[in-house]
Amino acid sequence: MTGTLYLVATPIGNLGDMTTRAVETLFGVDFIICEDTRHSRVLLDHFGVRKPTVSLPAFAEGERALPLVSRLAAGESAALITDAGSPGISDPGERLVALAIEAGIAVVPIPGASALVAALSASGLPSLRFHFLGFLPRATKEATAMLEEVAGLSATLVFYEAPNRVADTLILLGGVLGPMRRACLARELTKVHEEFRQGTLAQLAASLADETLKGEVVLLVEGRGAQPRWSEEQVSQALSAGLQRGERLKALSVEVAKAAGWAGADVYKLGVGLKK
Repeated sequence: MTGTLYLVATPIGNLGDMTTRAVETLFGVDFIICEDTRHSRVLLDHFGVRKPTVSLPAFAEGERALPLVSRLAAGESAALITDAGSPGISDPGERLVALAIEAGIAVVPIPGASALVAALSASGLPSLRFHFLGFLPRATKEATAMLEEVAGLSATLVFYEAPNRVADTLILLGGVLGPMRRACLARELTKVHEEFRQGTLAQLAASLADETLKGEVVLLVEGRGAQPRWSEEQVSQALSAGLQRGERLKALSVEVAKAAGWAGADVYKLGVGLKK
């Protein structure tokens, strides 16, 4: 008989968030697959778990996953844990799970702490529908292209970001999605210095102008349908000001539409009327 692959969620900061079922699972498997064995050793030692460990870092998941599946197919059972949160969600695990399923191996999730869910639940933004994008690409061109794909969604947008990149990311989000969209910055979740900041993208970006953050960050941005629409008078004023500065109507219409929550075609049509 084949073994079982357990996907064990681990705390995102507070060790008290480790579930009883998660600890029992770690005690019950033959070996534990870790994103980083050195990092995971702190958690395992805290709960007194003494099991063989194998590393599965994101950069090597493709080449290391197959031998692990072979062990599972031979009858061993394993638990996959990452540095924090649920395996496979912006963490290693996706490839391993896919191969395990292809091999007919049972995959069992052991749910627990999630930065995505924790941040969304306390953000104050609509949570009925949300779109998770994880970490944006490092290259500005690629990140911009990804944001343009989701700019029209009415669902709340959720991103993970490193503290040293948050300020630049907020500026990019404001430039593509519109600076007046409501947003939330969630930092150091479940830890002593847990913090939630609410405001528009422009306000949050300004608040970080002279500040360096610490700790992992979740950024949440309201969807297009959720934000207040500008009045026709406000849109006309923005178009008129841009045209007076010599901006081209097509590019200007896109910019104003993102900020106002209007359809780009409607803004362009209004701009054509102003030019007559």
